[in-house]
Amino acid sequence: MGTNEKLEQNKHEEPMSLLSRSLLTGFIGGILWGGLAAIAYYFNFVEVSPKSYVLRSWTQAGWTDTWLGNVIALLFVGVLSILIALLYYGIFKKIESMWMGVFFGIVLWAILLFILQPIFPNIKPALELNYETLITMLCLFVLYGTFIGYSISYDYHDMLRKKQQQ
Repeated sequence: MGTNEKLEQNKHEEPMSLLSRSLLTGFIGGILWGGLAAIAYYFNFVEVSPKSYVLRSWTQAGWTDTWLGNVIALLFVGVLSILIALLYYGIFKKIESMWMGVFFGIVLWAILLFILQPIFPNIKPALELNYETLITMLCLFVLYGTFIGYSISYDYHDMLRKKQQQ
């Protein structure tokens, strides 16, 4: 009982692994930027909402128009974002540049609007969407890609710097 090591304030918490931090970054990024996209839809900056992509494309149930539909859509976007962060972690984590994240966001935007568009039958093709929607979505994806990319790359290089200092 007399040793200092048993005191709670002297115990050191194990840091999260780089992979788990990347997955958490992906989930938080999906919730954050998906939420901002939902707000942009609410204020008519975009014609489509995240809910349109993840829920309304597969079900037309009445509950998808309620607050519960918005929450489930955001959670689903968060889970999808974990997969996207895992992809970035696996391919680009060693590139310490904000511009890689910007490029990653632009590529994600193009994939969603041009390549994956046929699996979303309730959403107009990209070339039929108005310019405000296209530009706002592009900006949100650039910010999302920068958030995911720079956070994961920074964590990776920070971990390397800490290992070199030891």
